[in-house]
Amino acid sequence: MLLKTFLKFFLVFNFITVNAQDYSEIGTHDFNFDWEFKLQGNTWNLDKSEYKNWTAIQLPHDWSVHFSYDSIQGEGATGYLPGGIGFYKKNFLLNRNSHTTYILFDGVYNNSTVYLNNQLVGFHPYGYSPFYFDISNYLKDDNTFNSLKVEVDHSRYADSRWYTGSGIYRNVKLIRKNNLHVPVWGIFITTPNITKEWVVTNIKTTIKNNNIHKESFELCIEIYDDRNKLVSDAKKEYLVKSNQEIILENRLTILKPYIWDVNSPRLYRAIITLLKGDCVIDKNIVKFGARKIEFDPNKGFFLNDKNTPIKGVCLHHDAGLVGAAVPKDVWRRRLQKLKNAGCNAIRISHNPGSEDFLDLCDEMGFLVQDEFFDEWDHPKDKRFNMNEKRVDSITRGYTRYFQDWAEKDLKNTVLAHRNHPAIFQWSIGNEIEWTYPRNADATGFFNNMNWSGNYFWEEPPHTIEQIKEKLKTLPKGKYTIGQTAKKLTNWTRELDTTRYITANCILPSASHLSGYTEVLDVVGYSYRRVLYDYGHKNYPNKPIMGSENLVQWHEWKAVEERPFISGTFLWTGIDYMGESNGQWPRKATESGMLDIAGFEKPSYHMMKTLWNEEPHIYIATQTIDKSIFKEDEKTGKVVEKKKGKWKKALWVWHDVNEHWNYNKNDTIVVEVYANYPELELYLNGASFQTKKLESFEDRIYKWIVPFKEGELKLIGKKNGEVKEIKTLPTTGQVAQISLSVDKTLINPDSYSVAHIIAQLKDIKGNPIKNVNKEVTFSIEGDVKLLGVDNGSAYSVQDYKTNSVKTNNGRCLLVIQSKRKETEVKIIATTEKIHSNTLEIQIK
Repeated sequence: MLLKTFLKFFLVFNFITVNAQDYSEIGTHDFNFDWEFKLQGNTWNLDKSEYKNWTAIQLPHDWSVHFSYDSIQGEGATGYLPGGIGFYKKNFLLNRNSHTTYILFDGVYNNSTVYLNNQLVGFHPYGYSPFYFDISNYLKDDNTFNSLKVEVDHSRYADSRWYTGSGIYRNVKLIRKNNLHVPVWGIFITTPNITKEWVVTNIKTTIKNNNIHKESFELCIEIYDDRNKLVSDAKKEYLVKSNQEIILENRLTILKPYIWDVNSPRLYRAIITLLKGDCVIDKNIVKFGARKIEFDPNKGFFLNDKNTPIKGVCLHHDAGLVGAAVPKDVWRRRLQKLKNAGCNAIRISHNPGSEDFLDLCDEMGFLVQDEFFDEWDHPKDKRFNMNEKRVDSITRGYTRYFQDWAEKDLKNTVLAHRNHPAIFQWSIGNEIEWTYPRNADATGFFNNMNWSGNYFWEEPPHTIEQIKEKLKTLPKGKYTIGQTAKKLTNWTRELDTTRYITANCILPSASHLSGYTEVLDVVGYSYRRVLYDYGHKNYPNKPIMGSENLVQWHEWKAVEERPFISGTFLWTGIDYMGESNGQWPRKATESGMLDIAGFEKPSYHMMKTLWNEEPHIYIATQTIDKSIFKEDEKTGKVVEKKKGKWKKALWVWHDVNEHWNYNKNDTIVVEVYANYPELELYLNGASFQTKKLESFEDRIYKWIVPFKEGELKLIGKKNGEVKEIKTLPTTGQVAQISLSVDKTLINPDSYSVAHIIAQLKDIKGNPIKNVNKEVTFSIEGDVKLLGVDNGSAYSVQDYKTNSVKTNNGRCLLVIQSKRKETEVKIIATTEKIHSNTLEIQIK
């Protein structure tokens, strides 16, 4: 019996030891592997056998997305998926010794409590801000395993107006340091002086000495370009007292520099090393970019002295089938598609983004507005937006902690993110005015018996003087929007004065007078393009831009016509889960240029024609009874059924198809989104007239065509010359499934991802867009199945499976590598049809 027990203990211990990672080396360690997870309880008491007992997982991890959508128990605000209370644990070998050890969480949703060896380390309520703890004194010192445990309480599963996810959904790092070291986020690099000949680089380095005696050391700074060439360096000796923290400032010059730009996002690499003689005490690597930003209230935005209209989109932090735990490769695919459309800026709505996301924006050339909060002193109604209508336990969100935690969360975000050249704006809040009712009341839009206008398209019914008077006389409450805004901007400027501070104002006419915009550098107008001229006329010294606007031509037209408007962030770049209260089976918001699976939508193609000089043609069709257009009886021209409707089109693009499959003699409206000055349409070789873009105020080429089987053909012309031919054929029955992949070689790192698209096709190989089938994927090879999706906001199929019904004839499978080399083979089937075999190498 003793022998069996000993052997069992030996085998288990030996297995753990063999697989345990060595964290003793000085430096930053990936801490995402070898975790276990257990769901103590979800908010609906659903049976989830996968998580009943401790289950081996890899971080990042979002448990909510592993469940089925539930229309009865779920809340549309957060996408009909559950929250709950989950526990994470990890055992690791690391002795205390005379070192300093930090654990850094990039994001945990939410209300996380960290324990190490059964001792409370700390609590962190906010689900989006990064945070860390010094765990040095909690570590064991007897060569036995440390036990780390994290409790995540997302039992208030409707605590947001969109899908949040649940769990440790961003990266975790263990940072091992000598007691003399640069602490977490202890380096700040700026480029205050930039010319074509040189760049002055200012590097502030925080030094912490946790030893009981003073320390002398040498600070060595080396700057390398993206070809690993040393371009500047400096070295100097310093002294720091015991248990003291100091900030050192050094200036280095880079000659013949390259400049970070949206079209050329080249980065430098600074290596900051602490030396004692020849011994390296601490080594830190920080990437940065040299670039200049300026907002002019009359001329717009300038990047590196060049007027650069901001062609931006708003993005939430989820990505369909992976939920909130988004692999870097998933973001890369989505961002590249937005880049291809001409997008050059991202507003991270409405909370701070992940380090991975910001790294990609640095590398790919996106300007970023990093937003801190969606709520301040008062809560929003999670189901209906605006101010809270009724108190409900499950909707209690961050406002409960705002007074005590806002400063720390804001400063953590700034400290963690301020070396990213992509970030050009800090946003202190999103549509906060709703939660201070006096601001809405003062404008006269609401609670005004004498007004019957339209909020979106009309100026405030109250004059500036009337709004001022209302703000003086209406009850203020305990907190005022101006006072809180001042606190937030002051905290931001304490740490960074190199970026512009902004906010997304839904009621700017009141915000300009409430003290809110006084503390902002740039004022963002949310859905208020109708006030651009009003704002510029009455507040001429304040730079203004659209910070949340519709994915419609009329929004960009308003920017193009006004040089004093710096640009816009469209709502949204990509569909996102949630904000669908009472609209089952709609689980997601459809306002994106890309759908929830990352497929292009009609609005994507419209914006691509507006934001790109490169020619582009997209053909859409619709029966005349469903179309928003008709034939004018007098002129024969194709016109809107409701004249001028395009000027006030809202979030969702009108209903069109991407196919030429109708009934014989159906009358079809052919819409084409293109940036060619001339297009000629043919059906089966017969011309339907050349038309000019200048003839269409809404920038949509339109023809009315009697349906006949065959082929539509568009010829794009410039100066009378044929430049491009685009076709749309009638397709036959489903005869094949075509598999394609974004890459056939991925790394065995347990992070790399491949996107596989299954497209239904006819016998001729034409993509079928009007028929949908259930597709099942078969995967051979040792990989992780992340899930399947078809992109539809109305699909409530499970993600974590290998079968899915197509939408527009296509669907998506996402797989992720493990930590070993393998060959993967994938096929898809529907009924008796088999796809081609797709091969992916993981090595």
